[in-house]
Amino acid sequence: MFSISAALSGFFLGASLIIAIGAQNAFILRQGLLRSHVFVLCLICALSDALLIAAGVAGLGTLVSQSPMLINAVSLGGMLFLGTYAFMAFKRALHPGAMQTGNPEPLGLKAAVATCLAFTFLNPHVYLDTVVLLGSLSSAYVGADRVAYGAGAAIASFVWFFGLGYGARLLQPVFAKPAAWRVLDVLIGIVMALLALSLGARFVTA
Repeated sequence: MFSISAALSGFFLGASLIIAIGAQNAFILRQGLLRSHVFVLCLICALSDALLIAAGVAGLGTLVSQSPMLINAVSLGGMLFLGTYAFMAFKRALHPGAMQTGNPEPLGLKAAVATCLAFTFLNPHVYLDTVVLLGSLSSAYVGADRVAYGAGAAIASFVWFFGLGYGARLLQPVFAKPAAWRVLDVLIGIVMALLALSLGARFVTA
């Protein structure tokens, strides 16, 4: 048997790490507003988190924390990707003529999935949060409690991403106007640019 407290501890810690303004959340919010491939993208994000959490709980966190080369490689790729996406977001905001009836053209399924996977696995914070941090803290539990802790953190990911993706449509009346999309894209661009700069700072201060 496992203790409920272990599962709740994993759930709330996982939620606190996930519920933050970041590239992945901004992308899911935008796709949710467009009602474009929401289920598939939310499932990819949640399953990816669950996989990384399981790896961390299984002990991979120690290996990752001892491999600065791996973190640097992911940081470089993430910096380039986020910088490019920030440029695209600012470009969309500056050219509202590309919008039709107040809605931007959504990505195709393949492009959306590829972008979602890039946001997920080219973000070093994902590995530091899910694999290293959650994995390290899971050492406080043993046996079934450790499994429950990891399961609780994984459930938090499912609740958050599906809530964000499908809850975004509640804001649909606000985004019926092109101006709202322009503001959203500017905010997304700023978030992506700041994240890219923060990753670039790793190499400057290294």
